[in-house]
Amino acid sequence: MKLFTRLAICGLSGAAALVFSLSALAHGDVTPQAVDTKGLPTLGDKWSAENPYRGNAAAIKVGTSAYTQNCARCHGIDAISGGIAPDLRMLDRDCMTQAADRKAACFKENDDYYATTVRKGRVRNGAVYMPPFDGILQQEAVWAIKAYLETKRVKP
Repeated sequence: MKLFTRLAICGLSGAAALVFSLSALAHGDVTPQAVDTKGLPTLGDKWSAENPYRGNAAAIKVGTSAYTQNCARCHGIDAISGGIAPDLRMLDRDCMTQAADRKAACFKENDDYYATTVRKGRVRNGAVYMPPFDGILQQEAVWAIKAYLETKRVKP
């Protein structure tokens, strides 16, 4: 009976390892991909406090590609989360219901939260929930992705 129990435990451990490795492969290449931001206005070294590319068609096009290459594996295709990571269509949705005098401040606050999260990542209890992209994605790429996400916003 002890031999059967050991085999069952080993079998379960092996199956769990296989499932885990296959799920890791399902996310594809997790190496951050370079983003071509040629054609976008250069933003310099000092980070902008809010999205300078909001509504910019060229930035949205760059952001669409950059999101697909660097974010979709966790946050979902077209920013529709499958539950692994937050649904980014909801990122600043609440700002849409604010009074006009508060809407701009709400968007600025959300832009700051977004840029800080992308740059510094998110760690909770020692577990990395989102890797930091500071030094990997330049400011232009980060804001272009945000411009793309704003086109995917779910209406409140």
